[in-house]
Amino acid sequence: QVQLVESGGGLVQAGGSLRLSCAASGRTFSGYYMGWFRQAPGKEREFDATISWSGGRTYYADSMKGRITISRDNAKNTVYLQINSLKPEDTAVYYCAAERGGLRLRVGVADYWGQGTQVTVSS
Repeated sequence: QVQLVESGGGLVQAGGSLRLSCAASGRTFSGYYMGWFRQAPGKEREFDATISWSGGRTYYADSMKGRITISRDNAKNTVYLQINSLKPEDTAVYYCAAERGGLRLRVGVADYWGQGTQVTVSS
């Protein structure tokens, strides 16, 4: 069974940093783009970033450029999201996803989704 399991969320003060992880298991994600999304309370899920299989191509939401970095370690089947200068409005559940098409992933279409990890930023 394919699983994407996010971790690394928690409660952090504004201005702090977090690194989220998403571990994939159950199959190889060779050739898959991986991405991160967030969903704040009462809001729709929003795109944050995607990364190609090789890691050579990354794409970020304009609103998040400069504050987040997506990376992956294919040997560990894990993708990461570093978030810096956290703000209270970053409070959300963060999801990772896997999809063969990078463009589809940017608009929230994915073959696989994780269950999410909660990030809460206090002011």
